Amino acid sequence: MSNLETFSYDNRIVRKFAYMTAVWGIVGMLVGLLAALQLVWPAFNLGFAETTFGRIRPLHTNAAIFAFVGNGIFTGVYYSLQRLLKTRMYSDTLSNIHFWGWQSIILAAALTLPLGITSAKEYAELEWPIDLGIAAVWVVFGINMFGTILKRREQHMYVAIWFFIATWVTVTVLHIGNNLELPVSMWKSYGVFAGVQDALVQWWYGHNAVAFFLTTPYLGLMYYFIPKAANRPVYSYRLSIIHFWALIFIYIWAGPHHLLYTSLPDWAQSLGMVFSLMLIAPSWGGMLNGLLTLRGAWDRVRNDPVLKFMVVAVTAYGMATLEGPLMSIKSVNAISHYTDWTIGHVHNGALGWNGMLTFGMLYWLFPKLYNTKLYSTKLANAHFWIGTLGILFYAIPLYWAGWTQSLMWKEFLPEGILKYGNFLETVTQILPMYKLRALGGGIYVVGVFVMCYNLIKTARAGNFVANEEVQAPPRAVAFTGGHKGEYWHRWIERRPVQLLIGATIAVLIGGLVEIFPMVAIEENVPKIESVTPYTALELEGRELYIREGCLGCHSQMIRPFRSETERYGEYSKSGEFIYDRPFLWGSKRTGPDLHRLGGKYPDSWHFNHMYDPTSTSPGSIMPPYPWLIEDDLDYGLTEAKLKTLKSLGTPYTDEYIDRAIEDAKTQAAGIAASLNRDGIEMERLEDKEIVALIAYLQRLGTDIKPKAQAEVSE
Repeated sequence: MSNLETFSYDNRIVRKFAYMTAVWGIVGMLVGLLAALQLVWPAFNLGFAETTFGRIRPLHTNAAIFAFVGNGIFTGVYYSLQRLLKTRMYSDTLSNIHFWGWQSIILAAALTLPLGITSAKEYAELEWPIDLGIAAVWVVFGINMFGTILKRREQHMYVAIWFFIATWVTVTVLHIGNNLELPVSMWKSYGVFAGVQDALVQWWYGHNAVAFFLTTPYLGLMYYFIPKAANRPVYSYRLSIIHFWALIFIYIWAGPHHLLYTSLPDWAQSLGMVFSLMLIAPSWGGMLNGLLTLRGAWDRVRNDPVLKFMVVAVTAYGMATLEGPLMSIKSVNAISHYTDWTIGHVHNGALGWNGMLTFGMLYWLFPKLYNTKLYSTKLANAHFWIGTLGILFYAIPLYWAGWTQSLMWKEFLPEGILKYGNFLETVTQILPMYKLRALGGGIYVVGVFVMCYNLIKTARAGNFVANEEVQAPPRAVAFTGGHKGEYWHRWIERRPVQLLIGATIAVLIGGLVEIFPMVAIEENVPKIESVTPYTALELEGRELYIREGCLGCHSQMIRPFRSETERYGEYSKSGEFIYDRPFLWGSKRTGPDLHRLGGKYPDSWHFNHMYDPTSTSPGSIMPPYPWLIEDDLDYGLTEAKLKTLKSLGTPYTDEYIDRAIEDAKTQAAGIAASLNRDGIEMERLEDKEIVALIAYLQRLGTDIKPKAQAEVSE
């Protein structure tokens, strides 16, 4: 025994992240349940700006992904990494900085998003100071992880660690690329990309935030915890190699499948579709590797709740990674896009894959951390069935709703007119499915409360092992280079730096081929001569539109389908969005598309619609926005916004910037006069936020209307 070293694993940091996983899981899911209820009963918007659906939805998204799943990732990484490398984390101080830094970021998100402080980028809504905080904390995590890898006692780096490394480097690249922006003020910035370019970069990030935050780290956890729970080695080492390299290379190309039939160039759409279909192979290879690890242990699945959770999690991963590529097929996407089918798909992955694997991991970890048995296996099994039932009640109604929406949107009468010309008819039809979705969410949350009770009782019954003492042989002075005839991959598994470089190259290739031409070659985005920048008042109205989260329910992208051009008007052109920072094409139509809304209704209609949506659209589930009518418009940052946009290429002149506020007030007075003529009289109406929003809405899609065919400049 003299050749063994005694050291300890740090379980304190694991416990901290595990606790916050459960806490933020409850918070994020309750916020999601509130959002689901708001879509059925608008009264659940509660009458406050901070609690309306448009602001709650991104709060739920961030809480679920970065708070719940993020803390779950770090729980599993800090536990598994130490044991796989047979060493304590590189620095306890860095571990704690990482923990408190991450919780601070979550709190900052919880404060800013309900206040309407958002960049409006899907999965990246937080403004630039918080983005910098994320970057700093992520670097701390990376230093701690790679420091631990470099001081390891175990020569070989297990497959789970490959996925952790790929996660860190890819999230770093994505975060930097998608958050290139110029600050206007402490809580306002504009991205360097606009329109089509912004859309491509955003979904390059957005899809791969799903890939490299919700998927690859959890695959690392799958490769660690399933063998541990089953007491079996991973089924196939070679399959894990194929799974890893194929997945990280292919995933990065798939983002454009979120933009099919939009103004994105066809070549980019086709690349996204092809690589999405290719994803089926490595994804299902990983799923089978996980499930087949349970060979010889399936009899235990009947009674072991941990294995139950993990089996369903891996199955959900397989279902979601089959469904996603199928939805990227253009003919299928024509049906699924903008519908609740997408929402069902996302939650199949989030609730099934991420949620169930997290629960299984926590049930396995807590008895280990507290050196005791799980308080109640019966409660854990009950939680499993509650969670599974919740997923079914959540996802299946949304699939049904999605198909119903699409079929109703596209149906024509024999006379050649839309059968459901009033968009609201397609909303009221699916309200029963929304009720079932809310029921499913409620059931799922109940299961989480059951788990928390079980884990608390387990912790109280045991004694926490803060520093788990273990023994291992000391690190060799230099790791050997292997032996003759050794499989090639063994070489790179002993070299973390080379593995890091290889993973970086694999994920950058897609970006260089797919992203770089669009953002670097100006000719790829044609210009339309009649398209001009927003006026100062219209720009402020657009900021209000973003603040209220209107893009969560309304798209601004008319696809070249007869059903859409008949309903909304001329299909959208890429050149119409060259001044849009950020782009607002949307991902979901709970309400109708707005890209050709300008001039369709009088100003008074928009005023009444925002004050009480049911007054213009009986049965609408849209919440009222009375504060827009009560609150004065703030011009404090208008000049700074215009100057920032000018520096980014928007052709504002210095003369216009100098008189911008005066111009805005003149335009506002004209809209107020229009409202007065229609019988809407209020003191200082021209100073209210509603006037700016009306200005923006009336501008939408009007740039190409003066000409039958806009001339495209070379």
